[in-house]
Amino acid sequence: MLIPTLLALASAAALPLAQAQSPADGRQALAAAPFTIIAPFPPGGPVDTLARMLSNGLAAQYKQVSIVDNRTGANGNIGIEAAKRAKADGHTLLVVPQGNLTINPTLMPKLHYSVEGDFVPVTSLARTANVIAVHPSVPAKTIAELVALAKQKPGGIGYASPGVGSSLHLAGELFGQQAGVNFLHVAYKGTAPGLNDVLGGTVPMIIGNLPTLLPHIQSGKLRALAVTDAQRSAELSDVSTLAEAGVPGVALSSWYGVMAPKGTPAAVLAQLQQDLGQIFNEPTSKAQLQKQGLSVWIVEGAKFGDVIRSETAEWAPIIKRRGIEAQ
Repeated sequence: MLIPTLLALASAAALPLAQAQSPADGRQALAAAPFTIIAPFPPGGPVDTLARMLSNGLAAQYKQVSIVDNRTGANGNIGIEAAKRAKADGHTLLVVPQGNLTINPTLMPKLHYSVEGDFVPVTSLARTANVIAVHPSVPAKTIAELVALAKQKPGGIGYASPGVGSSLHLAGELFGQQAGVNFLHVAYKGTAPGLNDVLGGTVPMIIGNLPTLLPHIQSGKLRALAVTDAQRSAELSDVSTLAEAGVPGVALSSWYGVMAPKGTPAAVLAQLQQDLGQIFNEPTSKAQLQKQGLSVWIVEGAKFGDVIRSETAEWAPIIKRRGIEAQ
């Protein structure tokens, strides 16, 4: 569903602005002051990891102090609003997951920020597969068996997610819709408490990012049934995609990108795109991300903006059709 759109956009030509402008002026401007990288979620997760890689890379590149500001709260909105208020000079950047850019604008119409009105897309950074996994006590060993079990107990098979309207919540809604069953959504305030309940057997199923679930799958504390990506994951090569398991139309992954305050000079954006591409395409960066189940995925500027708009348009009818409301 969403992946073909992303791949088509990613393979398109890079942002003409970045190609057309010399970034020399941007490089000089960026070298003039320290950097603040806002991560609107707590330390330890993919957003924090990417923010620290970006911060370290810019510090090395410009010989400037660069800090990560974990400005958490309100499902990431506090940090995003702080980034919105920052000076538009390229020295304050926001590392953010897709849901805050493509889901929240529909789910939360009273947001205090506008994705297009307050920010400019710099580049995407990385993406990862989502995994459908169950506690070992669940008798289902395949997606077909899970669907059959859910049909026997309509609304009785619960799945944990990090919150109402999160991309993982919507992945579960889309999975149920395409499989013709109703799962019970169990919302938590973040991934950790939901994962703990699934590991403890209180909730039978979880849909989570590969980096979060992989250690527990490898240890046998969770059983992976499928990935929601268009292709199998290298880290879980024996686990089928949902399409392979007989549930088409759920080809989606989680991704993360960088936004800058609206009004950031074009030359600065061009230089940042060049810098970030270099930082994340370094072999050591790729290896570090791969260990965590992430892969580098760079789509710059206007093309990244197209990805955001396209996904927003695709998620909106799902949110409305399933009657999902922010809590």
